[in-house]
Amino acid sequence: MANAALSRTQGQLAVTCEDAIVQVRDIGKNYGDVEALRGINLEFQRGKLTTLLGPSGCGKTTLLKIIAGLVPASSGEICVNDKVVTGPGPERAFVFQDFALMPWATVMRNVGFGLELRGVPAIERNRVARRYIEQVGLAGFEEKYPHELSGGMRQRVGIARAFAVNADVLLLDEPFSAVDEQNRRKFQEDLLRLVDLEKKTFIFVTHSIEEAVYVSDRIVLLSPRPGRISQVIDPMIDRTASPDDIRRDAGYLNTVEEIWQGLRQYAE
Repeated sequence: MANAALSRTQGQLAVTCEDAIVQVRDIGKNYGDVEALRGINLEFQRGKLTTLLGPSGCGKTTLLKIIAGLVPASSGEICVNDKVVTGPGPERAFVFQDFALMPWATVMRNVGFGLELRGVPAIERNRVARRYIEQVGLAGFEEKYPHELSGGMRQRVGIARAFAVNADVLLLDEPFSAVDEQNRRKFQEDLLRLVDLEKKTFIFVTHSIEEAVYVSDRIVLLSPRPGRISQVIDPMIDRTASPDDIRRDAGYLNTVEEIWQGLRQYAE
């Protein structure tokens, strides 16, 4: 396998992509006297996975929630499909770190709940829900309740629910942080399979450098608070290689090390 190529952009210049579906325009966010984000300009390409990476408190999750319409920006605007975001919308789906499942509902109903809110008939929403339950490896668990599932399985339910509503953009806030390393690696491989299969746009938050390099088409590094764009990295990894070959490849390892060298000064 050839070494992965690496391209970089630094500073606060807008990061542009062809066929951008999400545009982040001069976003700033203050919480009282605390400035969380400053002057964020980004464009997210349709059908690609972009990871937001940076030290704790740099505003990764805040930016993700602003894009989702769950948190208002203090300045700037978000556009999705050329429309300004004023709140949550059906073109975006959010996968929460803490699963956010309904404890009284089965896996089937949890996955189909977004469709239920839209008034989709039961037969159709169960068909769609069953499809994504199978896609995330939970076939046979349709009638189980969240308390009967492991943490990793509950997170799979959350991911299936996000896919079921057929949103254009999926926003994932550290979706694999609650699982062990073995399952985390399997989830990463499953995520890449779903990215390729579904052709959706993914915006992904993680604290793991290795995870970011492994799953991402593009990595956006944010500086410590106030979060600003410090660097953008395109790890040009050969996705046709096996997972083991990718993780052993010198290009992958060198990219991980380079990002670590850029972030280690912020480690506590």
